[in-house]
Amino acid sequence: MIRFLPALLVLFFSSVEVLAQTAVAKYGNDFLSTGSGARALGMGNAHAGLANDVTSAYWNVAGLADISSPQIMYMHSERFNGIVGYDYGAAALPLKHTKGVVSVSFFRQGVDNIANTLNAWDRDRDQPRGNVEDYITRFSAADMAFFFSYAMQRTNKFSFGASAKVIHHKLGPFAQAWGYSLDVGVKYKTEIADLGLSVRDITTMQKMWTVDESAFGDYETQFDSLGATLPTGQNEYVLPSVTLGASKRVNISNDLKFIAAVDADLFFENRQAYYINVGRMSIEPHVGGEILYKDLIALRAGVTDFITDPVSGFTASPTLGMGLKVSRFVLDYGFASFAGASSDLGFTHRISLRFVFN
Repeated sequence: MIRFLPALLVLFFSSVEVLAQTAVAKYGNDFLSTGSGARALGMGNAHAGLANDVTSAYWNVAGLADISSPQIMYMHSERFNGIVGYDYGAAALPLKHTKGVVSVSFFRQGVDNIANTLNAWDRDRDQPRGNVEDYITRFSAADMAFFFSYAMQRTNKFSFGASAKVIHHKLGPFAQAWGYSLDVGVKYKTEIADLGLSVRDITTMQKMWTVDESAFGDYETQFDSLGATLPTGQNEYVLPSVTLGASKRVNISNDLKFIAAVDADLFFENRQAYYINVGRMSIEPHVGGEILYKDLIALRAGVTDFITDPVSGFTASPTLGMGLKVSRFVLDYGFASFAGASSDLGFTHRISLRFVFN
């Protein structure tokens, strides 16, 4: 593990230093913070040192190396009282005669069926057009990501992996962006705990935006009259971030087990919403636990979103979850409640289904 750290740290900090003063997109890939799998949500998203299934491609790609049989998973989540939909699907395949595992993952977050009323208003008469519904079209605002991952078990204690990541943003017919980067991760198992380190966007993601001005119709003249211009495409950068994690499994009895996990996300975008800030670095902790009965039924709880705001001060969001294993199927449910000034945003519900082949 020590052998790999110097190269990772040099690449990471050189990216931060070069781009910290350029067009950095704060929260540039935050749509991915929903993550993968309902189990993680129930444990407060503390998963970097724990993930050991197909969801590891997101939480810590090195965890894929623990997979011994092919797996597939699908998850659906709704946020903000169902306004925002989130879908995730993934498949992982151990390679024969090697200690490697490959996987592919897909993420989509979007708001669908948005009304485009640009052509529904008659500006000459300053009123809606006749048969106004004929002039209203619908579009979606969606964020998508594709992960192509590989992980390998180096020793019984040490594993590592990497994910090639492609991001696509699409704002209906008006604008779209593409971005590319690389995630890396390592896991190290000790007698005390399992340790994990994940670095997202270690190569620094560059997003390239393009805008279709024709999609705005003749509204360009309206922008000119207001002294404004139509938006244009530009490049944005997403700085690397680091997640440190640890997990511990305790056998209470032959049938009952307890798992504790804790993570810390380190961001370098000068975020100030989180409770712990050190200069430009913001630290977001996650804490979770799971009680497992006969490896069939699991109950989970956690805490995440340790934030501070002028209205509510310090707040944290609790999470709950449960899991049920039936034959080769694993069904997980996760629940989160927004706290503080965000409490009006409603609840988050996630359901995921994982299937393990022989």
